[in-house]
Amino acid sequence: MLRSARLIRSAILTAAVALAAMPACAQNGDRAPPAVAIAADLAASPAGTKLTLTLSKPVDARAFVMERPDRVVIDLAEVNFQLAPETGRRREGLVQSFRYGLFAPGRSRIVVDLAGPATVGRIETATRPRDGAVILTVPFQRADRESFRKAATAGDLAPAAGKAVAPAEPADRRPLIVVDAGHGGIDPGAIAVGGVFEKDIVFGFAQALVARLEAGGRYRVAMTRDRDVYVPLSERVRIARDAKADLFVSIHADSISSAPQVRGATIYTGSEKATDSESAKLAERENKADAAAGAESGDGPPEIADILQELTLRETRGFSSGFAKTLMGQLGPVMEMSTKPHREAGFKVLRSPDVPSVLVELGYLSSQRDLDLLQSAEWRASVTGSMAKAIDQFFGNRASLVRPVVPNRRSAAIAPVSP
Repeated sequence: MLRSARLIRSAILTAAVALAAMPACAQNGDRAPPAVAIAADLAASPAGTKLTLTLSKPVDARAFVMERPDRVVIDLAEVNFQLAPETGRRREGLVQSFRYGLFAPGRSRIVVDLAGPATVGRIETATRPRDGAVILTVPFQRADRESFRKAATAGDLAPAAGKAVAPAEPADRRPLIVVDAGHGGIDPGAIAVGGVFEKDIVFGFAQALVARLEAGGRYRVAMTRDRDVYVPLSERVRIARDAKADLFVSIHADSISSAPQVRGATIYTGSEKATDSESAKLAERENKADAAAGAESGDGPPEIADILQELTLRETRGFSSGFAKTLMGQLGPVMEMSTKPHREAGFKVLRSPDVPSVLVELGYLSSQRDLDLLQSAEWRASVTGSMAKAIDQFFGNRASLVRPVVPNRRSAAIAPVSP
């Protein structure tokens, strides 16, 4: 059995290496395929613990540490992970476990949960002579708590794989908007009478919103999912927080089969106490999405540990509410709004303590009128245009669109964003 698995891995690697060597134009237009990872191994020794990836070609890699909980984040160019299902689940030395996957278009990420404080040494790459595979090694060394905390606060990066550390280029300082298309993959969301899935409606709308924002050039934009795949609720929050997003917009479309006459959009912001029972029930349904998709419900954001974090959360929710009101003002003239257009509820995707977040229910799939509009390209262009105006207005009250540098975003209040 083991020999068979090795043969399969070897065949995958041989094909991947051959494909990587082909001219880009012969593979996928002008875009070369991503590197393929066929193995990820951990090895512990008195000196520390090493994570080794076997890849079809070299990739750029950077790593940094984060506290609460202790972890190492490894950012990579896009990688096609062809790993065994149990990969990353077994503890080895300083590594408790690790997970991996597509983080954003063209980018992958490995998140390593540490068994204790540790720092990252120099990331190395080497080519294996017998088959041309690229071996990328990430070493972890045990550290005391104070050294680890300083590294996490400074956001220290591990040296680049196989290269000397180059001077950092000026970062793109435009605000980052993360657009979250609800549901996806095995979770269809609400289903209209004609069989239309909410996941498809909201994904198309999210893509249109991203395109509108990118066309303006004022923002960086990312999506929590760029295809028909399920992303756990806590991961959607984590994506926005790890990317240090300035705004998170989740797109959904509700359904009430018992009341087809009900229609209109509603904008939700996060709160432990729901505005009304209807909002509470909706949040409860949405929060069960992980279970419905057969996925484990991941941990949410860390508990509020001190008064500074509590103030940060309170300030963030103020920004969220301010943006919701701005959005309501822009959407009102171009689309039908519900009887209570701004409500609060305990949605899991709105629980980020440091990223202003809203959830927009575009309408009701149970209403034929709303369903027709949701599938109209003209309506979608009008609504995304108004949402872009609301985002411009939200950030426009700043002296500039340059976001201040926050030394430790996990424990310090976020920079003011005037609604």
